[in-house]
Amino acid sequence: MTTALLTPRAGVPDVIISSSKFEEMIADLLKGSGPIAIDAERASGYRYSQRAYLIQVYRKDGGLHLIDPIPFLNSNLWSEFNKNFSKIEWVIHASTQDLPCLLELGLDPQNLFDTELGARIAGCPRVGLGPLAESLLELALAKEHSAVDWSIRPLKTEWLTYAALDVDVLLDIRQKVEELLVAKNKLEWAKQDFASILINFKSKQSQPTKPDRWRKTSGMHKVRDRLTMTIIRDLWLDRDLLAQEIDLAPGRVLGDEAIVEIAIKRPENAESLAKVIGWRTRLESPPFSRWLKVLNQSLQTPIENQVELRLPSQSLPPIKIWRDKNPLGYARLTHARANISELSAQIEIPTENLVTPELVRKLCWELPSLDASQYESYVAEQLTKMGARSWQVAQVSPLIARAMNQTEPVLIPEVESPEEPVEANL
Repeated sequence: MTTALLTPRAGVPDVIISSSKFEEMIADLLKGSGPIAIDAERASGYRYSQRAYLIQVYRKDGGLHLIDPIPFLNSNLWSEFNKNFSKIEWVIHASTQDLPCLLELGLDPQNLFDTELGARIAGCPRVGLGPLAESLLELALAKEHSAVDWSIRPLKTEWLTYAALDVDVLLDIRQKVEELLVAKNKLEWAKQDFASILINFKSKQSQPTKPDRWRKTSGMHKVRDRLTMTIIRDLWLDRDLLAQEIDLAPGRVLGDEAIVEIAIKRPENAESLAKVIGWRTRLESPPFSRWLKVLNQSLQTPIENQVELRLPSQSLPPIKIWRDKNPLGYARLTHARANISELSAQIEIPTENLVTPELVRKLCWELPSLDASQYESYVAEQLTKMGARSWQVAQVSPLIARAMNQTEPVLIPEVESPEEPVEANL
């Protein structure tokens, strides 16, 4: 029977906003034992930055603590936290969501246990924090405040209760997930994936931002010429600059649909521009003159300086055209996917966690001249080069290799797989 857990078992602590309280928290946590549960709340969809606006920490016998990180953005207290706890296991649910904002503060976890990913590998059918609390602990958590604006100050009492509950049960869930992994001989697999997450996120910190992010503006399918594309680029870049200046989510500054419509309709004055934009800005005083200036400057762009309408694709074509463009590759792919799907059902791991679908597509698109006896070693070598974990290589290499000599596709309806693994965005 499920029991409703409406408040943390030891109550909701006051939010830490002073250095003295931060130091007290470190002292309390040092008295505790075992891993540390950590969670973070961001203002996604409200603010430009993805910084943390609340951090929750819990350790057995070390207490539950809520930290407002804003007063400590440039504080050396995070270094003190790292010195004491970076080598202890950090338990985070869906860590790929929270790690960027934690790393931004200077936190440096060395040992991760991701309860969501661990539950996926363990074969749990539902891996959200609430469903896991219900299925593994028979506890029902209140989850109604997950999408609020955490940048608001002061934070509401009911929000803090919700946030505290996230870490109050996390170590218990971690223990149950580990027990499942051990029972199914999958713990080492999960550890490899946890380590991979940390490596990939830390390496991404030094990578430059992609220059053509504006090309993902919603509504690009309406664009038919280079000048319109150039206007979209310039408006997008100006919006991004303004959003960063005022720390507001870009979509709240000016919606993508408005950018595309401005580029297509090209209003001649601020009044007409305001009508085109309509409700698709959350600014109290939208800078119509600023955006009109950007539009007019873009319209003067010489043809040789206008952006290309389409860039050469560096990725493989969509699966739906493989049958005609590359029938042998299509045959290999359908058999490989069928083999992996069968294994997925047998060992209760989602296919996208068994192997990144894009890696399978790359292997099947083109096959070098090899003897059939070399297929498995070739597949294993390529998967390793592309970043697959050793447990994944061991599980799927024979299955993909078995598909390499197929010349006719599997005759079942094709369902497009996710482009990226659930644990990734790495």
